[in-house]
Amino acid sequence: MLESMTPLLLGLGSLALLLFMILKLRLHPFLSLTIVATLLAAAGVGSVEAALKMVEGGVGKTLGHVALLVALGAMIGRMVDQSGGARALADALAARFGTDRIPLALCATAFILGIPVFFEVGVIMLMPVIYGVSRRTGRPPAVYAVPVCAILLLVHSLLPPHPGAVAVAGILGIDLGRMVLFGLPIAAVTAMLMFPVTRVIMRRPVGVLPEVAEQIEQGGHLPEGHGVSAIQRSSALDEVPVSLIVCVIALPIVLILGGMLAGALLPAGSVVAYVIGLLGVPYIALLIDVLLCAWLLGIRRGQPMSVVSDTLASALPPTAMVILVTGAGGGLAQILVGTGVGAALSGALQDTGLPVLALAFAATLALRVLQGPTTVALMATAGILQPLVATMDLSPNRLALLALAMGAGGMCLSHVNDGGFWFVTRLSGLTTREGLTRWTPATAAGGGIAFLLIALLWQVVP
Repeated sequence: MLESMTPLLLGLGSLALLLFMILKLRLHPFLSLTIVATLLAAAGVGSVEAALKMVEGGVGKTLGHVALLVALGAMIGRMVDQSGGARALADALAARFGTDRIPLALCATAFILGIPVFFEVGVIMLMPVIYGVSRRTGRPPAVYAVPVCAILLLVHSLLPPHPGAVAVAGILGIDLGRMVLFGLPIAAVTAMLMFPVTRVIMRRPVGVLPEVAEQIEQGGHLPEGHGVSAIQRSSALDEVPVSLIVCVIALPIVLILGGMLAGALLPAGSVVAYVIGLLGVPYIALLIDVLLCAWLLGIRRGQPMSVVSDTLASALPPTAMVILVTGAGGGLAQILVGTGVGAALSGALQDTGLPVLALAFAATLALRVLQGPTTVALMATAGILQPLVATMDLSPNRLALLALAMGAGGMCLSHVNDGGFWFVTRLSGLTTREGLTRWTPATAAGGGIAFLLIALLWQVVP
C-alpha cells in the first residue's frame, strides 16, 4: 500500500502526475498543483487531518510571503503604465542614444521597466513602442521584440518582487535584499552580454504575421483586446518626466538595500537602524512606492482620487491567478519537504555528484523544459532542494546566489509548452518555427550567461 512506497517513488510519481496534468490534460497549473499537493500529502502522511493541515499550512505560508509583494509590485507597474511612463522612457533613451541605437535604447528601457512589472505586462507596455519603431524603420518587429522580451524575462526570472524569486526566497529562507544586491549587477551584466548575442540570432530574416503587419500599418498599437489602450488614454495628461519614472522604479530597491546594509553596518538597537530597517522591509518599501506613484503619477498630474484608486485596483485582477498559482506551487514545495519526499529527491540528485549550484540550475532547467512556467519550476525545485540546502550550512551570500542560479535555469529554453513563448511570438509576428529558432535560443543564451556569472561569483563570495 501507500505506506510501503518509498518517498523517492512518491516524489517522482507526484512530479510525473503534475507534468501529465499540465502537458497532456491541459489542466490549469493552479488546479494541477492543488490536486497533486493534496494527493501527495494524503499519501505521505496517512492522516486526513494531518494532510489537510499540511496543504493549508503550505499554501498559507507561501501566500503570506508572496501576496503582498506581488500585488504591490503590480500596482506600481500599472501606475507606470497608465502614466505613459514606458513610452516616455523609451523615447528619452532613443533620443539620448540616437536613432541608430534604438534597439539598445529599447533594451535599456526593458531592463529598467522589468524590475517592477511582470514579464507579460512589460511586453504589453513596450510592444506598441516596438511597432512604432518597426513602422519607421521598415524592419520586422521581431528584430526589436526578441532582445527586449528576453531582457524582460531575465529580470522576471531573477529578481524580486517577481513571484518566482519571492517564493524561492521564502521556501529557502533567503534575504530578499541580498538577492537584489547580487541579482541586480548579475542581471545588468547578463543583459549587456545578451544584447549582441540576440542581435546575432535575429540577423537571419524573419517574416511578419498578417495580423501584426495590419496593426503596424494602423499606427503601431496593439488591438484593444491586448489591454494597451492605457498608454493612449494617458495622452490627455501632461507628459510624465522620465526622471520621475526612474525614481519611482528605483526607490523600493534603494530602500530594501538600505535596510539590509543598515542592519549590517549600524549599531544594533539604534533608532536610525530601526527606522531604515523598517523602511527596508520589502512590502513596506513597495507600499511606500505605491503611495508615491499614486500621488506623483496620478493626483499631482490632475487625476481625481477615484480614478487613481480605480487604476490601482485594476492591477489586482490580473495578478490574482499569479498569486494563486504561486501559493499552490509553494504549498506543493512545502509538502515535498514535510513528507520527506524532498529529502529523498534531493538525495538522489546529490548522488549525481554535481555541485549544489549546478544542481539548482539543472533541476530548475529540467522542470522548466518539461512543464513550461518559470514560477512553477522555481517553486518545485526549491521544495526538492530545501532538505539538501538545510544540511549544507551555506552563507547568506551563497544562498542568494543559489536562488539566482535557479532563476537562471527558470529562464532557459522557453518553447511551445510555455505561455510566454506564444505571447512573444504572436505579438512580435513570428511563426512557431521562427519562435523555436529565435526566441528559444535567446532565452537559452540569457539563462546560460547568467549562470556562468553566478558560478564565477560563487568562487569568490564567502
